[in-house]
Amino acid sequence: MDHLDEISVEDLQDALDNVEGNKPTQRLLAAIAYKNGVTQSELAEWHDTGRRTIYSWLMRFDTDEPLEQAVSDDHRSGRKRKLSESQQEEFEQAVHEPPEEAGIDAPAWTPALVQEFLEDAYDVEYSYPSCRRLLKEAGLSYQKPRRTAAEAEESDQEEFHDEIKKSERRWTPK
Repeated sequence: MDHLDEISVEDLQDALDNVEGNKPTQRLLAAIAYKNGVTQSELAEWHDTGRRTIYSWLMRFDTDEPLEQAVSDDHRSGRKRKLSESQQEEFEQAVHEPPEEAGIDAPAWTPALVQEFLEDAYDVEYSYPSCRRLLKEAGLSYQKPRRTAAEAEESDQEEFHDEIKKSERRWTPK
C-alpha cells in the first residue's frame, strides 16, 4: 500500500500513545504490524475480522488529517428520541406517582402499562424493552414481590397473595 509508505512506524507509535479507545488502538496496532511485514490476511486472523475490514483500517491512513483523527470514528448521535425533553420530564414525574394518579387502574407501573400510557398521553409507540429502559432512566428499579413468613395468620397470607397477583413485575423508585 503506497499510502502507508509515507508514514513511519515511529509516527504510528507516537499516535498510539495519544489515542483513547479500543478501536483506534486496534487500528494503529494493525498498521504497525502491517508496516513490519504482517499480511492483511494474517492481521484479519489475529483480530478475528475479515480481510476487507483490515483493508478499510489501513485505508484510513490515506488522508491529510492527523493519525489520531484518522483512526477514530466520527460521533454517531443515534436515533432521535420520540419524546421531547419536556414530555420526558412529564413522563418521569408521572411514573414516580402511582398509576391511579394518571387515571390508570393498576397498583404499580409495568412496561406494558407504560407502553399504553405513552401511546395515550403522547401518541408515541415504544417497544416493551424500550419501556423498561424508560422506567430505568426515570430512576425506577424492578422489584420482585417479597414473600412473607409461612407462619403468618391465614388472613394476612391471603391478603399477601392477592397483592402479589395485582403487583407482579412492579417498578418502584430506587
